[in-house]
Amino acid sequence: MNLILLFADDLWSGSSCFLANGRRADHIRSVLRAVVGDTLRVGLYGGAQGSARVDLIDDTGVKLSVQLTHPSPPRHRFDIVLALPRPKMLRRILRTVAEFGVGNLHLINSARVDKSYWQSPLLSQTRIAEALMAGMERSQDTIAPVVHCHQRFRPFVEDQLPQLCNGRPCWIADKGAPIALSQTPAEPALVMIGPEGGFVPFEIGLATSVIAQRVHLGDRILSVDTALPVVLAQGMSLGVSPS
Repeated sequence: MNLILLFADDLWSGSSCFLANGRRADHIRSVLRAVVGDTLRVGLYGGAQGSARVDLIDDTGVKLSVQLTHPSPPRHRFDIVLALPRPKMLRRILRTVAEFGVGNLHLINSARVDKSYWQSPLLSQTRIAEALMAGMERSQDTIAPVVHCHQRFRPFVEDQLPQLCNGRPCWIADKGAPIALSQTPAEPALVMIGPEGGFVPFEIGLATSVIAQRVHLGDRILSVDTALPVVLAQGMSLGVSPS
């Protein structure tokens, strides 16, 4: 936890914030081993970042004097469309998009996505928020990616994808594509990543007939949890200011 996330519904009195016993207070006491007078890196969820002086630590919690002085880091230039991964991989995926500062993650269905994946408890709003916060705390960010779920591939591609692109390029990962993602212009874009085994030919054909353009990620076949950070690392050359 490289950033202590504060929330609007915490116990505030002016610029003072009291964190009752729980994960954050325990981390300040037991991991950071903070004492009264120490300064911590903090951020308001959905808002600015800054520092906090520890004014009190006791057996009920931690009291902080907070100064929020600068905005959250810019958003990643890529929004991601990702075929829903296996549940055991999903938490890691969510943490990764939060660490990279992705603005929007669209989880979609695909021919190679097992229908049972959509029943995973990890898709609950609570579990999604927990995974995103873990990534935000690690990367010192206060803006959570917005996660959207789309359980029907064709309606998503035909009815929603063009509007989501909103004038931006749409790149779809395909091993046989003629150009690499790394060769595309360094500008905001939407990138589609398939499931294990990739998108089937029908899905690639439909997406490219609507708006997408095929790109490859290199010579190797990558698992989804490797392909995603490869895509995001290649897109770090230009950030987008949070709205």
